[in-house]
Parts: sequence; C-alpha cells; structure tokens
Amino acid sequence: MKIKKLCFIVLIIAFSTGIIAQTRPADSLKSLLKTAKNDTLKVNTLIALSGNLVRADAKEALLYANQAKELADKLGFEKGKAYALKSIGMGYYFQGNYIETLLYWQQSLETFQLIGDKLGIANMLNNLGAINFNEGDDEKAIQYYLESLKVSEEIGDKLRIATALVNIGAVYFNKNATHDRALEFYLKALPLSEELGDHDAIGTSAVNMGEIYLARGDDKSALFYFEKALDAYKKSENGNVPYALNNIGKVYAKRKDYQKAIEYQQEAFVLATKLNAKLEMSQTLLGLAETYNQQGDFRSSISSYHSAKEIAREIGANYELKFAYEGLAGLYQKVSDFKNAYKYQTLYSGIKDTLYNSEMDKRLQSLTLSFDLEKKQGEVDLLTKDKALQELDIQRQKAIRNATSITGVLLLLLAIGLFNRYRYVRKTKKIIEDEKERSEKLLLNILPYETAEELKEKGSATPKQYEMVSVLFTDFKGFTNIAEKLTPEQLVAELNKCFLEFDHIIDRHNLEKIKTIGDAYMCAGGIPVANTTNPVDVVKAGIEIKAFMDRLKAEREANGQDYWELRIGIHTGKVIAGVVGKNKFAYDIWGDAVNTASRMESSGEPGKVNISGDTYELVKDQFNCTYRGKVKAKNKGDIDMYFVEC
Repeated sequence: MKIKKLCFIVLIIAFSTGIIAQTRPADSLKSLLKTAKNDTLKVNTLIALSGNLVRADAKEALLYANQAKELADKLGFEKGKAYALKSIGMGYYFQGNYIETLLYWQQSLETFQLIGDKLGIANMLNNLGAINFNEGDDEKAIQYYLESLKVSEEIGDKLRIATALVNIGAVYFNKNATHDRALEFYLKALPLSEELGDHDAIGTSAVNMGEIYLARGDDKSALFYFEKALDAYKKSENGNVPYALNNIGKVYAKRKDYQKAIEYQQEAFVLATKLNAKLEMSQTLLGLAETYNQQGDFRSSISSYHSAKEIAREIGANYELKFAYEGLAGLYQKVSDFKNAYKYQTLYSGIKDTLYNSEMDKRLQSLTLSFDLEKKQGEVDLLTKDKALQELDIQRQKAIRNATSITGVLLLLLAIGLFNRYRYVRKTKKIIEDEKERSEKLLLNILPYETAEELKEKGSATPKQYEMVSVLFTDFKGFTNIAEKLTPEQLVAELNKCFLEFDHIIDRHNLEKIKTIGDAYMCAGGIPVANTTNPVDVVKAGIEIKAFMDRLKAEREANGQDYWELRIGIHTGKVIAGVVGKNKFAYDIWGDAVNTASRMESSGEPGKVNISGDTYELVKDQFNCTYRGKVKAKNKGDIDMYFVEC
C-alpha cells in the first residue's frame, strides 16, 4: 500500500490542468453550466468540475469529463479534447482502474503531440510513467519520466522539472537498494519547488523523503519531513493534508505511541470527510486499521477495515478494496474466526483476478470499438453518395466489410495469441522473480544487507573496524541436564522456540544476529551500520529477552515442567567485522570486546542482565543498575560489573 500512496502523491503535481482553478466550489461550477453556451468555455468548465469532484465521487467526475470530450469533439477544440481525455483517465485512476487510465492518457498524449503542446506532453509523460510505476514496470516508468524531464527542460518549466525529479526518485525509492539515489532526486526537487514557491510540489518532495526515512527506521527524520509536507499541503489547499497526517500517525505507531498515532489518523479521517474526499477517507481508514492491528486492538482494526471497504466499494476504488479484504482475512484468522477469514481471503483472491482479467477485456474492447467506428463511418459515407453510384459503392462496401471481417478475426486471433503470450511471459517472470527473491532472502539470512550488496557488487566484502559496538551473549544454565531428558526433536523444538523469539526481539532493536553455538546466542548492535545508540538498544533487547525467559519459566513451573534459566552478558568496545569462508559465507566479529562480552555472560547470574563498566558508563542515564564491584573474569582479571534492574 505504501508504494501506491507514494505514486498517488507524486501524481498530484501532474494533475493540475491550468485551465480553470479547480479550487472553485463544485456548486459554483454547476451553476455556470446551467447558462453556459456550447463553446470552449463550457468545455473548460466541465473539465474543471470533473477535477473538483474526482476525489469525492470519481463516477460523477467521469460523467462531466466525458461530456467535455464530446463537446470538444463537436467544436474541433483539440486542446480541450486533450485535457478532457486526461480528466477521464483521472476518473478511472481514482477508481483504481489503471487499464482504462492508461488507454485515455495515451490518447491524451497523442492529442497533445498532434497540436505541439509541449507542456501537455511533459505532463502526460509523467502520468503515464506513474501508471507503469504502479503496475511494477520500473524500467518503462523511468523511460517516461526521463522523456518528461527532457521536454520540461526544453520549455524551461521548473514545476514540471521538479515533478519529473520527484517521480524518478519514486522509482529508486521502490528499490530498497537505491534509497540513496532516490534521495538525490528528492533533494534536487525540494529546493526547486521552494524556489517556485509551489507548496504542492514542496509537500510532495518532503512527503516522499519522509517515506524513505520511515522505511530506513529513522523516524525522527521521517517526522520532520512529514510535518514539512503537512505545512506545505495546508498552504496549497489541494486536499493532500489527510495523507500527511496519516503518515505522521504511522511514525507514532512505529514508536508504539498508539494513542498519538490514532489521534493524527482520526484527524486525517475527519478532514477527508469534511472535504468529501472519499478516496482519502478510505486510505486513512486503512492506515487506522493498521495502527489498531499493531496495538493489538483487533476489534477496532476490523471495524476500520470494514468502513474502508464500504467507501472503497462505493467509489469503485478496487485497489483500496483489495487491501481491505487482505487486512480482514489476516485479522479474522488472528481471532480464529476462520469462516470470515476464508470469506475475505476468497474476496481478496477474486478482486486480484478481476483487476488482472479486466486488463485483456479492455484491450479487446478497444479493438472492437475501433472496428465499429470504422464500419459506422463507412455507412455514413454511403448515404452521401449519389443514387447512380450507390450500386457501385455497395459492391465496394461489401468487399470492404468482408476484408474488415477477416481483419477483425485476424485481430481477435492476434489478441488471443498476445494474451496467451502475455500470460506465459507473466508466469515466467513471476517464477524468475520468486527464485530471485528466494535467493535474496537466503543470502540476507546469512549476511547483513549492506554486506550482501557489497558482496554481489564486488565479489568480496571488505572487513571493517568499528569503534563502538555492543555485543550480547546468552547461555542456558543447566542445559545439559534438561537436554538429556528430551528427545532430539523436543530439544531442537525448545531451542528453536527460544531463538526465534530472540530473533524477533533483536530485529525490533535494529541489532545484527551473529551466530548460535549450541545453546549460546550471540548478537551485536552498531554493525554493519555504525550508530551511537547501540549500547541502549542492546540493553533493551537484553531486558526483553530476560522478560521472555521469565514468562516461559512461570508457564513451565505452573505445569510442573523443567525449565531453562538464562545468563545474559553485554560489553561495549572496538571490533572488526567481516565475511569469512568461501563455499559457505559467515559474517562474524572479532576483538577483545567479543571476549569480554563472553566473560560478562559466564560471570553473570541466571535471570540477570550483566553489563561491563564500559557499557554502564554509556547507559547509566537510562537504566537503573546495581554495582557488583570488581568481579574476576577468566583471562581478564578483575572487571567492574553491573546488574541492570529490570
């Protein structure tokens, strides 16, 4: 959902027609239509009214856009026709019908090219790029964006240049490995937007930068840019304020400040409702549902998904409907309501198939439409012929019809062949992508992301020295005695249960798992990306691991079962990190800090988090610790040690 919303925000810049201000109230525009003559001004008014309504009621917006096209055709008003085609595409876009959107925007582009309107050409190239981006064809999307950038630079339109830069950044943002490249383009677009004083463009650049920082886990920077976007959108009055508020809510949800997250997202919903922006209402409700789900309030989450579903169904927003079905299927499974879980999983699968199958239907309809138009034109031409020539013309027309019928059959066969090939290519592409994704996941299970990328790019990974890394060791007390009473399957299952939970905990605190050795578990913070928060992050993780083991102990005691107790040791210092091995890669760390951390574990006590004096000095302002004095550690001598009071 995030990628779709990103493209939606990017599109907003490209949507303004420049004909009539779309901020003018819909009622006022409707009043103008009552007395309007069938001239170019009426075409412009219809287009403006369509743009005014497209968020609240995409179906009604389509009605006015089609009226604008019909009138523009009658008047021979090509520029109006181009913008009307664009507005029709917008109506389908807000319904999530990208195939129809693509058809009409392609026609709009061709019309702009016919009249040599470079501003319109740049605009539509951007929009076509966004559709391909939403469909996952990044290569084609960036081709459109680069063409748009070239045309925009030719005419010196800074706003369109900024738009293209933001859109190109969106393609790079879609790939986690190229977030830095995305930021490069956003950082070019933002000052250009500020120079123009275009608050809409400023908001778009800022909100996309916020998305990147949120994806990176840098919620502080994300919040800064989301608030900057919010301020810009408030000044532009373009209806995007709910999206910025919704994103701010996501930041607070990530911080687990669910109350504040819900406040922002509810404010976004109220504002979207006030604007009658039904698409934003549906999207904001989906954001609320995600927050409630993270909070564990499944009842509220289900309610929000249902509300989002109803609005999406009302306006025909199929992609929002798809996300609602998907969310409901997962939540009903969580609450063991398997009947509803099956129901919404079926609806989710069905709407995915519908979105795909409608693709070929629209293309075949387009071929049929062209054929019918040609035939009707032939019939009109016949009526204009002189009676003496009619017999000759009728014979000629029969030949044309026969040829056209044959052509129609051939086109149908070609369409079927293209459809089968498309299906085969899509299936093959999916298999290749799945295999690539599986390989990526396997590699990332062994190596950190940054190291894996370096290894793929260079064929080797350079060892690095880190000045401040916090290392955590755990070890079970009495492991051997209890292990002797278990079957091999039971032993592995028990260890897997503990280590899986340890993995979840360290992931939440941005730590890197190094390895397990028997019943020992080792992880570290501050690698492979150096940071200054790792001592606090690792201690927090240690406290959560201890709390998990305490709960497990209480459960087993209540059932009269044996239990393991855990020693946890932490030390902070210098390490060297790198990849060892040739056939089986392994990411490991070395240094005195590793040995000292191991001694912290072996010198600790079961059920305690034991930290060194070096770590204590870095975390003492955030945790209550009890000084143990100088404790003798094997091969280390006397070391200051502290227990963290949980």
